[in-house]
Amino acid sequence: MPLSSYRKFDAALAYTVQAVERTMERLLPRGDAGEARVFEAMRYSSIGGGKRLRAFFVLASATLFKVALLPALRTASAIEFVHAYSLIHDDLPAMDDDDIRRGKPSCHKQFDEATAILAGDALQALAFEVLTHEDTHGDTAVRAALVSELAKASGAHGMVGGQMLDMLAQTHRTDLSIGAITRLQRLKTGALFSFACTSGAILGKAAEPMRSALGGYAHDLGLAFQIVDDLLDVEGNVVELGKTPRKDVVSGKATFVSILGLERARAQASLLAEQAAGHLEPFGNAADLMRQAATFVVTRRA
Repeated sequence: MPLSSYRKFDAALAYTVQAVERTMERLLPRGDAGEARVFEAMRYSSIGGGKRLRAFFVLASATLFKVALLPALRTASAIEFVHAYSLIHDDLPAMDDDDIRRGKPSCHKQFDEATAILAGDALQALAFEVLTHEDTHGDTAVRAALVSELAKASGAHGMVGGQMLDMLAQTHRTDLSIGAITRLQRLKTGALFSFACTSGAILGKAAEPMRSALGGYAHDLGLAFQIVDDLLDVEGNVVELGKTPRKDVVSGKATFVSILGLERARAQASLLAEQAAGHLEPFGNAADLMRQAATFVVTRRA
């Protein structure tokens, strides 16, 4: 049953989790040779946890352009591999130093730091291996575009660059302005959301205005997602979040909440979600699931 057959977001997200995890299972390496330990760590950190929201946006955007299911699932798996790699590295002692991820020990706690680093490296490499395979798309130009866009989103001008800004701010105890935090989170969180939301347009060879509309949706929704993350760090608990809460507060880290306060931050997240939904007007009813996703982003508890 394709994603387009679902009318409710919760059911569509549940379908995404099942379909994408089955695809990821097939794509992850297996074996009992000497490198089996890194295979195990890759599987431990990427399967059986997480909302798969980025994967949902890949499938939902692909549906808008009637992209076949296999290319969409492979692209969704690739972004989930990159996301899993980023979480492994983010939890390391040299980064955020978190012992819990998705309700279980972080990769470096379950295995060791060296294995965690290697598992993250391997997951990142696997993502690009998946995208370059002809099963992802028959057109080499489309595969090249997917690789290029995911590389930008996850590299020094995207997620990695945002993490660097975040670490520098913590190291130097810098008081960031709202503009600086917005830029930081556009890189650290928003860039992968942007790839997820526009990848369907790439797969479907869509016209630039359609891709730009999805880019606008991703921009606003990515910021809303991060503001809610900041709210949950203050208001959530370890059972709901699956990770240690209040770490930003304890470390004195500048966030949307620390600058705006709880109520203003909540209002800003809701406004951004409304703006995100507005970008979907060119797609009509076909984008209803993505509109519902915008509501989910600002009402979630984890």
